[in-house]
Amino acid sequence: MPRRPAGHTRGRAAVLASLTVTALVAGHPAGAAPADAESMNQAFDRAAEEYGVPRDLLAAVGYGETHLNGHAGLPSQDNGFGVMHLVSNPANHSLEKASALTGESTADLREDTGTNILGGAAVLRDHADTLGLDTADRADIDAWYPVVARYSGAGGAVAALHADTVYTFLAQGLRATVAGGEQVSVTSRPVSPEKGPFAKADITAQSPDYPPGLWVAANSANFATGRTATVDKVVVHVTQGSYAGTISWFQNAASKVSSHYVVRSSDGQVTQMVRDKDTAYHAKSANASSLGIEHEGFIDDPSWFTDTMYRSSAALTKYLCDRYGIPKDRSHVIGHSEAPGNDHTDPGANWNWTYYMQLVKGATGSADGLSFASYTTQRSGSTGSQVKALQTLLNQQGYGAGAEDGVFGTATGNAVRAFQTARGLDADGAVGPRTWTALLSAGTTPALGTGASGDAVKRLQRALTAALGRTVAADGAFGANTDQAVRDYQSSRKLSVDGSVGPDTWAALQSGR
Repeated sequence: MPRRPAGHTRGRAAVLASLTVTALVAGHPAGAAPADAESMNQAFDRAAEEYGVPRDLLAAVGYGETHLNGHAGLPSQDNGFGVMHLVSNPANHSLEKASALTGESTADLREDTGTNILGGAAVLRDHADTLGLDTADRADIDAWYPVVARYSGAGGAVAALHADTVYTFLAQGLRATVAGGEQVSVTSRPVSPEKGPFAKADITAQSPDYPPGLWVAANSANFATGRTATVDKVVVHVTQGSYAGTISWFQNAASKVSSHYVVRSSDGQVTQMVRDKDTAYHAKSANASSLGIEHEGFIDDPSWFTDTMYRSSAALTKYLCDRYGIPKDRSHVIGHSEAPGNDHTDPGANWNWTYYMQLVKGATGSADGLSFASYTTQRSGSTGSQVKALQTLLNQQGYGAGAEDGVFGTATGNAVRAFQTARGLDADGAVGPRTWTALLSAGTTPALGTGASGDAVKRLQRALTAALGRTVAADGAFGANTDQAVRDYQSSRKLSVDGSVGPDTWAALQSGR
């Protein structure tokens, strides 16, 4: 997380305890709950019923904010609290709003998980009422998109980033392990959010210094134009908050902090906020000579540090080192805690420096465990790596396949049938081409075409491999081979053949055609 430059008055301190198919499983629960305490699932159910908010939407909002970890009531970087990240700062007063709506004290809303979830539901419902959602609207999870955007406390493109993250979790599903070992899950489903005024708020500006990234400028009060020293290091930070929340905080003049880049947990998306040539306020005495990279998450919760995030961040660091002649070693790629004169501890003990530096230096690392040259039919009694991949995908999408042990047993069979039923497939429990195609393509449905890259492209490539029965290399790059595979799929399924992956092509894939 960033630090103010010398000479600025210290504001709220960020307290150090506090976004493919990517790993959406939150681990390392923070202590067991008392035996008579309300479970988190019960808290979500109760709050959803009391305030008329869809339960899965409420859980997805909380997961997007905190991975359902309340961090013992300690604040995030932008002074947000609890599982639902109720905020109290100059730009966002959702904590105080929740107190007024529920009659609960701000202390209880900060520290008690059930009360915090109730407060989050109350704030969401208040936004829904303000936006005019009636009973029928509230029953439609897609109608809540503008409400979720408002919940972020941000505006425009940053609010849309927040809402997009929540709807990604609704589309992909999630399973989180929380205090006491309880499992909280959201099953995947097709989503088509009604974005309303946020429909044109997508961030499309390209990073001026790192072509794969996006560009959202930090507030001019939060960085200095130019540099007084030569850039000779990269500093790794952890945000102590969410991706969209961090971007919003760096746009807030009151924060007096920033970083050059922010990386999302779920899919590795990179947003640049300060030009490389300028001095971000992120590492105190090292500001003038360093480039700062923030990573979405909290230092005490390793579930945020996904393989996708490591790979995306390492690619960025490698690019910066090559561009500015920075040696790729631990003397020049350092943590915030290692910058001279700093008292922060990020990225913390859960950050895998060995793996990260292997990636920075160009090591390929291990395979993702989900990509195969072909996908063969799996059924009860099957074993092996494809069964393990199947279990991983089902668990990530909230279908509870049990242990990811590569053995197709009863739990896996039940999860397969539940997924097949949800997708309108024959619920026979066998995973053939149609079920593989639907399972591998599940998730968000961005428009893709030649030149696109990233996890969504890799997900597309895996699904095409299953659907066409031939290998489409899952390298995450939409090139000529992927273009031809898309055209072949569109032709064979009697879709419009244009090589572009839009709503119709995604719908066909996700229904297992």
